[in-house]
Amino acid sequence: MTTSFKMLGLIGATCVMLTGCDSLWPSLDSQDPAGGSSTPTTAATATGSAAQGTNQSTAPSASNSSVSGTVPAERIAVYNGTTAVGERIAQMERDLNQLTANVTELKSQLNTVRSNSAASATAYHTSKAAITSRLQLGTTPGNPILVDEWNQAQASLATVEQTIPALSSLHSNASDEAAFGKFLLSTVQATYGLSGAVDEDHARLRILEDSVYQSLVDLDRMLTSVTQEINRHNLYVSNERQNMTTLALGIKNGELYGTNIASRSFALVEAAAASQASSTSGISPNAEPLVIIRFDRDNVPYQQALYNAVSQALTAKPDAVFDLVAVSPNGGNAAQVALNGSAARRNAEDVLRTLTDMGVQPGRINLLADTRNTAQNEVHLYVR
Repeated sequence: MTTSFKMLGLIGATCVMLTGCDSLWPSLDSQDPAGGSSTPTTAATATGSAAQGTNQSTAPSASNSSVSGTVPAERIAVYNGTTAVGERIAQMERDLNQLTANVTELKSQLNTVRSNSAASATAYHTSKAAITSRLQLGTTPGNPILVDEWNQAQASLATVEQTIPALSSLHSNASDEAAFGKFLLSTVQATYGLSGAVDEDHARLRILEDSVYQSLVDLDRMLTSVTQEINRHNLYVSNERQNMTTLALGIKNGELYGTNIASRSFALVEAAAASQASSTSGISPNAEPLVIIRFDRDNVPYQQALYNAVSQALTAKPDAVFDLVAVSPNGGNAAQVALNGSAARRNAEDVLRTLTDMGVQPGRINLLADTRNTAQNEVHLYVR
């Protein structure tokens, strides 16, 4: 009897436990806790769907985009140039393209200027050579053919001289482009420090930086070359204008003297020589004249001998200065002495103009007058 009661109590407890477990087990047809409806899913249904998966295609959802190979959002922004750093780099690339185009244009202009200058210099030296060869053989004073050649040479030299302002303008433009290039380079280098950049941004910046450096190198070479060419053209035109003056003197007299003395001797010591000429007075009593020109007839042909003597003196002493003395006879009455002195000074002034035409700077020549026991008017040239 006791055993029966125990069995009945065990069975009752088991029923109570089973009833509680049934209330805790989730129902297959219960509502979604969030409030939405859900479709009943059984293990068999899931298995059937998996079996039919090979015949059905479904679009990947946003939740598994990274798994399916879609590019992340931040990389899409870099590739499309929509980030702040990307837009900044794009603007700098446009600036670089403009800088490169300007440098190319400057190079083209420089080549054109050089070509025109070379053509004009060739024409100038052709005319000059024709004049020189004709004078070398000897010709009549004031030959009109040589005068025409001289005018052509002068026009060609003027065209060469016009190269100088063109080169100066190119130098100014190249300087402006170099300043802009340096600004662009500093901007590129500063962009490295911007936040929010990715590796692709810095790769583009490195390419941009190298390109700007190359443009700056080209501009620096152009500025150096143009500066040197301006200096050469200034010196060339100055020397050739002096040579043209000497050549005009040769055409006037019908004989060749050579290149202008100032073109090949004492440009660097001109100031020192002028200072010495002004500070030194008087001629040594024992000094021998470099040249003595005796005006015993009209149109004395002294130019060639004078040119040779002065050239040799300046070759031996580039900083030399000259004393040009008008010597007149001291014999006769006072009127004759005055007339002779006046004629001697006119002759000395003529020699002074000849020396100036040959290239001797007026500041290096002292014009003096003296009376001596001579038969005729003379001009003495001393060097010191």
